[in-house]
Amino acid sequence: MIDVRPSQQMRDLGVVQHGASILAQPARAFALPAERDEAERITDELFAAMERIGQVHPFAKGMGIAALQIGIGRAAAVIQPPGDGPSVILLNPKITDRSSEMDEQYEGCLTFFDVRRLVPRPLKITVETTSLASEAVTTVYERGLARLNHHEVDHLDGLLYNARMRTGVEPIPVEEYRQTGRAWAYE
Repeated sequence: MIDVRPSQQMRDLGVVQHGASILAQPARAFALPAERDEAERITDELFAAMERIGQVHPFAKGMGIAALQIGIGRAAAVIQPPGDGPSVILLNPKITDRSSEMDEQYEGCLTFFDVRRLVPRPLKITVETTSLASEAVTTVYERGLARLNHHEVDHLDGLLYNARMRTGVEPIPVEEYRQTGRAWAYE
């Protein structure tokens, strides 16, 4: 039996891998409500991708996926918090405030699935999104949900999580990470 690397498994599930130019480009915002149908279609595609990925890999600490990660250059992402919490849909998200208090945790990313990286993030952020009816929605997220949301908003800004790492901090192989039990799997 051939051992398939986690990154190849993600590629096979339709996740764009690091090095692809789309991941470095800011996503194009939706003009809502005019592009409501397009936003709904892309959101449905993101949920379908999350479902496929969840069938082969458990995410005990939550997961998210941005449209850029499935090859769509639009400002949409979805997040499934840990447990049975409701999913979060991010359309045209912007971080409008962040706490100065930071936390550094291991993160995973569907586009770098062979490694985990220590990433500092604010413990609290405020995110403004646009509803399908074109209303601004502002939500405050703390701790794990702040980390998940920040990770996905970064994707939509064309920023990968390795850009947030402290200088000199090296990623660890996923096999080593699995032994630590300390990571957050924000994809």
